[in-house]
Amino acid sequence: MSTENAAQEPQESRQPPESLEPRVGPAPDAAPQVRPYHHPAAGWGAAKSVTRVLVEERELVDGPRAIMRMNHENGGFDCPGCAWPDDTKGLRLDICENGIKHVTWEMTRKRVDRAFFAAHSVTELAGWSDYDLENQGRLTEPMAYDPESDHYVPISWKEAFEVVGAALRGLDDPNRASFYTSGRLGNEATFLYQLMARELGTNNLPDCSNMCHEASGRALQAALGTGKGTVDLKDWESADALFILGVNAASNAPRMLTALAEAERRGAQIVHVNPLVEAAATRTIVPHEFLDMALFTSTRTSTLNLQPRIGGDMALLRGMAKAVLEQSASDPKALDATFVERHTAGFEEYRALCAATPWEELERQSGLSRADILRAARVYTEADRSIVSWCLGLTQHEHGVDTVREIVNLLLLRGNIGREGAGPSPVRGHSNVQGNRTCGIDHRPTEAFLDRLADACGIDPPREHGLDTVRTIQAMRDGEVKVFVAMGGNFALAAPDTPATYAALRSCDLTVQVSTKLNRSHVVHGRAALILPCLGRTEKDHQRKGVQRTSVEDSMSMVHLSLGMKRPASPHLLSEPAIVAGMARAALPDSETPWDWYIEDYDRIRDTMAVALDGFEDFNRRVRLPLGFRIKQPARELVFLTPSGRAEFSTAALPDVVPEPGTLALGTMRSHDQWNTTIYSDDDRYRGVKNLRTLVFMNRADMRERGIADMGAVDITSTAKDGSQRYLKGYTAVPYDIPRGCAAGYMPEMNVLCALGDYSTQSDQPIMKHVKATIVPAAGG
Repeated sequence: MSTENAAQEPQESRQPPESLEPRVGPAPDAAPQVRPYHHPAAGWGAAKSVTRVLVEERELVDGPRAIMRMNHENGGFDCPGCAWPDDTKGLRLDICENGIKHVTWEMTRKRVDRAFFAAHSVTELAGWSDYDLENQGRLTEPMAYDPESDHYVPISWKEAFEVVGAALRGLDDPNRASFYTSGRLGNEATFLYQLMARELGTNNLPDCSNMCHEASGRALQAALGTGKGTVDLKDWESADALFILGVNAASNAPRMLTALAEAERRGAQIVHVNPLVEAAATRTIVPHEFLDMALFTSTRTSTLNLQPRIGGDMALLRGMAKAVLEQSASDPKALDATFVERHTAGFEEYRALCAATPWEELERQSGLSRADILRAARVYTEADRSIVSWCLGLTQHEHGVDTVREIVNLLLLRGNIGREGAGPSPVRGHSNVQGNRTCGIDHRPTEAFLDRLADACGIDPPREHGLDTVRTIQAMRDGEVKVFVAMGGNFALAAPDTPATYAALRSCDLTVQVSTKLNRSHVVHGRAALILPCLGRTEKDHQRKGVQRTSVEDSMSMVHLSLGMKRPASPHLLSEPAIVAGMARAALPDSETPWDWYIEDYDRIRDTMAVALDGFEDFNRRVRLPLGFRIKQPARELVFLTPSGRAEFSTAALPDVVPEPGTLALGTMRSHDQWNTTIYSDDDRYRGVKNLRTLVFMNRADMRERGIADMGAVDITSTAKDGSQRYLKGYTAVPYDIPRGCAAGYMPEMNVLCALGDYSTQSDQPIMKHVKATIVPAAGG
């Protein structure tokens, strides 16, 4: 694979240095294969995959022990994978393939120690694939980059903290530091991390949500007065209709398959909306249903599949709303007029907007026929209680906020807010990304939050907004941010415009990565760099007052405790709260915050959080209840914290998402054998792909029009808003059931195609799901 980044100015080279090329994935050990996948999701395919992982990681004993205890407060740790809630019935085998992979990947017996770093220079490691970097195993002790030898060398924790402290103390402005957070970080570490940044004097707190669900939070806040969904898992168990938009549940939230199977059995309607018909939208065999496994009995997971063009979801939703309003003229029950009158604002303007939008335009923008839109609307009007759920397929667009608001518009028409079995339900990705926001990781904090934090912690937090992910990269590139600290994640690969992100990281005076395993962000670093290894969630966290628990918040606002069960991979690892406290002590020598006292007993952190955070009152008692507690949701009680005091309709214009002649709308996505930027293999079982990641899925008619053969080599060019171009060469074109004018491929390889400046003006999210691209046969191919 080769990548190129177009020049910003004519005199610059269009070809980046070799060291800027993103190298991702294990080297194929066999020829690529693509065969249609016709089997149920999960089932024996998942069981086989899990067994392979357990064998490869040599965890045939500890792995199953951990699996049996996973996600249960009364016997172990919470899954560090996705944020889908724990089963409400106390099911002990509510597990999934990806969760098991994630856990065994963390529990590996392989180690990356000082001998490893002595044997391999950073220049050498930069040439390794990302699979090979992570596959070396767990980091064992803090390391510092030595520029003279080009090696990482051991450093004591005390010295490492002083390096961080000296760099932060030496800044002429605290806003020259930025503190990134991945969704893995637990609530207690999150709270201390944002406290440290704000006591230092900055709100530069970018996070992974800036790249995934920022649009969801802003849309829900504007419409309902809350940045979260209003439903819980019990609502999923009682809904009459489920609409799943822009998500491949079998890979992104596999435990959702249980909810879908149960919904189908009770007669609920399930509508999947996605340009690709994914495995989760067909059939499943839920692994903990042993009789079905034994008899190979599958359950349908959909009653209707719709394939809009990329970006066409808003037009579909507007069309469904138009159909509801047209039906209400002859059938008053189609519209909940009482709810609309009592609890909403802006309805008449929205009704007029729908009436003025021609069906022809709705068909053109959605890529669906009027009959298909009416079919979905019929499911909606015939259901008493409906849930609409969505993921990045809706948010990583220029118009992501408007699309999520259109979901709320549709729900409001039939009063599907604030009652059992109904409401909006965003599918969060990483296990605690929602908890990070709740506990203060927000570059745009509210005055109310800052006031409570000031009172609870005795600090004077800064009031001006900080930098998000995209603006942090820009500020690093421009020399405005000098120190970059990342708590988890693999920032170098997760961010857009890979060469630009690499260059930005290398422009820093100091980069600090708090990690469990070696990854690309350790070899793409600042002039000075630290690797600070932390405990994984599977491991026991011993502090002065005993083994500690941490808490996390799932995607449906349930907060519960997590307890590691395994001996740490190294005696030199520190917990994430302890690492934050160590950096804070060094950076803030005059601080009155009792950092060491907090680390002795995390209950003390939670007691302060109970005072500082709305909804966390009586935190320590409530989090120890079975399954924890649910953070209060005013909108669920029909209390809308909006300017009008009501749920507010949106009247945004439909965007034009039809590709220009000769171009395609390209969206990035994960393969099945991948979690975020961690790649377990070159396979994608649910899409029938083996030994191949450098591919692009295309409609066969689009391929023929361009003279592209099946499995032919192609060159991909993206054009940014500013007219600059980016390239991927020598990719493989795979014919797939995807609408004409659309294409898709894997992140992080394709992140290079999304320009740093191509972010939504509504949410500031990189537009990863709507890249403007041309694809042609490879030169000389």
